[in-house]
Amino acid sequence: MARTTAAALSSPYCILHRSSFSYKPSFLPMRIFPKTPSPPTFPRIYAFSSNDIKVGSNIEVDGAPWRVLEFLHEILLRKTFRAGSTIEEANVFKEAKQFTYKDGAQFVFMDLSTFEEYRLGEADVGDKTKWLKEGMDCNLLFWNGKVIDFELPVTVQLSVVDVDPGLKGDTAQGGTKPATLDTGAVVNVPLFVNIGEEILVDTRTGQYMSRA
Repeated sequence: MARTTAAALSSPYCILHRSSFSYKPSFLPMRIFPKTPSPPTFPRIYAFSSNDIKVGSNIEVDGAPWRVLEFLHEILLRKTFRAGSTIEEANVFKEAKQFTYKDGAQFVFMDLSTFEEYRLGEADVGDKTKWLKEGMDCNLLFWNGKVIDFELPVTVQLSVVDVDPGLKGDTAQGGTKPATLDTGAVVNVPLFVNIGEEILVDTRTGQYMSRA
């Protein structure tokens, strides 16, 4: 009997479980935003084997781009591939664009070389809005001439606009307190941090890293 690979797909998450005989890759479907002017053409990425699927891979399934996220154990929808079968890698690429301003409910990103604008709605940006500041460089992800996602910098520098005052003798080894930043985000900071200070935050975890 031919060996097969079962890929479990779900929305918004799909799950991958690996055993000695088969594995179930899980994918996150990439949301497709309104079509923007086509970016420069890049060489097409060649297909690869289902055996090569791993976390972070971009592949095409049923004509849509999917990204492998992680290994879980829940299965909502099953896709089966023969072991070693050819799977098309999604031709997804990134381009650096600057978040320049917010126009009503739209977030405007600009190519600083061509001054071309790319607009994303509030629903498209989602929770990432709490880390966005004007002038911040981000990566827009393109697939088939469309913006399908964007990535924040891993580390951002933000200002503390509201926090309880620090007490004399507070040290980095002490406790924490909530602080409101200039983007509206709230993070826990050490007791010695005060209003007006610049801090570094990890956008992946939302955690305080250090003073800037």
